[in-house]
Amino acid sequence: MEKLFTMKTETKTTWQKVKFKDFADTSQSVKLERGKEYPFIPMDVVDGQYKFPLEVKHKRFSGGGAKFANGDTIFARITPCLENGKIAMVKGLEEGIGFGSTEFFVFRGKDGVSDSDFVYYLSRTDTIRDPAVKSMVGASGRQRADKTVVDNVQIVAPDLPQQKQIADILSTYDDLIENNTKRIKILEQITQTIYREWFVYFRFPGHEKVKMVDSKTEFGKIPEGWKIGKLSDLAKVIMGQSPSSDFYNEVGEGLPFHQGVTNFGFRFPTTFIYSTAGTRKASTNDILFSVRAPVGRINVANRNIIIGRGLAAIQSVSGHQSHLLYDLKHIFQTEDLIGGGAIFASVTKDDLNNFPVVVPELEIIERFESVVRQIDQLILNTSRELSISRSSRDLLLPKLVTGEISV
Repeated sequence: MEKLFTMKTETKTTWQKVKFKDFADTSQSVKLERGKEYPFIPMDVVDGQYKFPLEVKHKRFSGGGAKFANGDTIFARITPCLENGKIAMVKGLEEGIGFGSTEFFVFRGKDGVSDSDFVYYLSRTDTIRDPAVKSMVGASGRQRADKTVVDNVQIVAPDLPQQKQIADILSTYDDLIENNTKRIKILEQITQTIYREWFVYFRFPGHEKVKMVDSKTEFGKIPEGWKIGKLSDLAKVIMGQSPSSDFYNEVGEGLPFHQGVTNFGFRFPTTFIYSTAGTRKASTNDILFSVRAPVGRINVANRNIIIGRGLAAIQSVSGHQSHLLYDLKHIFQTEDLIGGGAIFASVTKDDLNNFPVVVPELEIIERFESVVRQIDQLILNTSRELSISRSSRDLLLPKLVTGEISV
């Protein structure tokens, strides 16, 4: 990436101190018609790692919820969503307007005063978030930030041209993050399509010459030569065990530590906590499987990590990790379900080991691996590029927005 900024020490003469409510529009008006369907953004599609919501849903407007337009910033006001950084910039609303969770504040750039992208990046900094968190009041677990406190936060902001420059630099990183995320999703769709063709619809290479036989199980007919077995025939399960919190840190000492699905992503987890101790570990490419509610959520370890009691690491006993991954993704495609549609609060190692699976002929698994393993490696490499872009953005964001680094 070309050099977009420099370190400067001169006085920031074009930066002015102002209240947040005088810099950004925090009480904008969006008119929606009751009973009409509009784009809808719930809290669960906002991920602080991404600039934009992960998806836009649709819902009939009944009068409640935060109302917004394309380009607005939605800012979680309730615990723990605010602490988790659930802040996003709205886009993709077909008619330009929509609504979302009642637990959002909505901010917008002011004409001639502030740039909407800069307002978004400013809202992600501790300048706005810390006072919002400290202002929270209400019952435990349902505390909400005080908007008056947020409105009156004193900020120091540059003139409009500099705001646009800063926002353009940070948007370059977010564009890379968004593009790589889309690439990962497309690649995974390709691999899942191949898996379904071969192992669900049984249209693998040469299937025309293979007879289908009754398995006399819930799986019905399967190709001749295949068998019904247990997950333990395909995989080794390592149950997590949490080390003492005395060993936890947020400065990168030791290995990444994950003990549940809180920081699961589309395919790989995001790391915030590290541990200098821990005996139960997952290796790169191990499948991370949630064994406590919600049971059955799946991610992949993109590096060696320590796993806590809410997770299991699953490894192929024959080295066919890609086949095992998509096998499990197919089996547990509905969260919280494990066999026959039953909902479990937790599962044990024995539950997993005894889970019934179809065991294909080794030759078919190996042919699948030869096709898909390269795609999975490309997904991993792209994920690492994405992680670098995200780290660079998060490092630069507060420095640029506060003027520590000048453009």
